[in-house]
Amino acid sequence: DVELTGKDASQRARIGIGYVPQGREIFAQLSVAENLMVGLPARRDKVRSIPEFIFELFPVLKQMMHRRGGDLSGGQQQQLAIGRALCIDPKLLILDEPTANIDQRMESEIFDLLKMLNERMTILVVSHDVAFISRYVSRVACINRTLVCHNTDAIDGNVIQELYGEHVRMIAHGHDHGH
Repeated sequence: DVELTGKDASQRARIGIGYVPQGREIFAQLSVAENLMVGLPARRDKVRSIPEFIFELFPVLKQMMHRRGGDLSGGQQQQLAIGRALCIDPKLLILDEPTANIDQRMESEIFDLLKMLNERMTILVVSHDVAFISRYVSRVACINRTLVCHNTDAIDGNVIQELYGEHVRMIAHGHDHGH
């Protein structure tokens, strides 16, 4: 057990936590390469070069290594933010609203990628869209003054309505996610 309260981002990175904040918070004036290298000093294995698998996951980043982060599209910036978090080789990847302000196609691509990454690390996603995210996750925790955890297949519109006290659209479960 590790106490995380009061630890800064670099300390959390050394523990093995990668974080992708809502709004991405990439460094707009730095190049793609510089953005990716930001977290490398926190790696426990002392690797100081960008892992090649980042470019396998996000080929567009390899093509844009010298472009400024601020010049990328919203979807490309999100790929950069995820790539930057993965550069530290995290045990736990936390993403806050990872598909905010990106198109539906990119949204599905990102969640397909997260599903694959989940085979090698624990992933925690904060999202307001329970209907969409429940197609990809194994557990859902709903917070509204209290924390209620459910296996994904136990979540339906009635459960959400009970928790949040308002009408919600029905949640259709389909873990095959044929787009």
